[in-house]
Amino acid sequence: MGQKINPLGFRLGTIQSHHSLWFAQPKNYSEGLQEDKKIRDFIQNYVQKNIRISSGMEGIARIEIQKRIDLIQVIIYMGFPKLLTEDKPRRVEELQMNVQKELNCVNRKLNIAITRISNPYGHPNILAEFIAAQLKNRVSFRKAMKKAIELTEQANTKGIQVQIAGRIDGKEIARVEWVREGRVPLQTIEAKIDYCSYTVRTIYGVLGIKIWIFVDEE
Repeated sequence: MGQKINPLGFRLGTIQSHHSLWFAQPKNYSEGLQEDKKIRDFIQNYVQKNIRISSGMEGIARIEIQKRIDLIQVIIYMGFPKLLTEDKPRRVEELQMNVQKELNCVNRKLNIAITRISNPYGHPNILAEFIAAQLKNRVSFRKAMKKAIELTEQANTKGIQVQIAGRIDGKEIARVEWVREGRVPLQTIEAKIDYCSYTVRTIYGVLGIKIWIFVDEE
């Protein structure tokens, strides 16, 4: 059997950098980790509650966190940042206040910035959200995968692999279906590969979506 490894962790230190940048003493490390998770979950829930595009996507590609002694800098990379900024300019401030309350960090300032990404459909998280929305609306999984692949081709990527697992189409036996377009060299460390796994709750049960996107070679 081939050993499985997360493509992002596999490339750490060569062409992939960390999504959280901070230093902690070993005994405080777990607290920092839980704090990061809290921040990410809170932001995602906030965006989910307050924003609804027609397709029901949040459009967050990734959330980067940088911590200093007196400052927590959070950068949200969004495919469709209009959702947060256009509607109410005070949305970001409100989010900032809420996160600060959630963490109750008294002696640290929290700063949230939103960065727009140029090709939203070249990012696996946004694509997975798109597929999840399709599956929830009972679109056939093959159609959803095909449409996702078409969208990534417009974002000029070199290859994509999409995998859906679970009780697809409500069948009694769970199975794994996947489709690949272009090349996805998972073994090549120099190859910049973006990856995400995403769970979606459908009326038949939970399905897992995994997406590998081969961006380009360094």
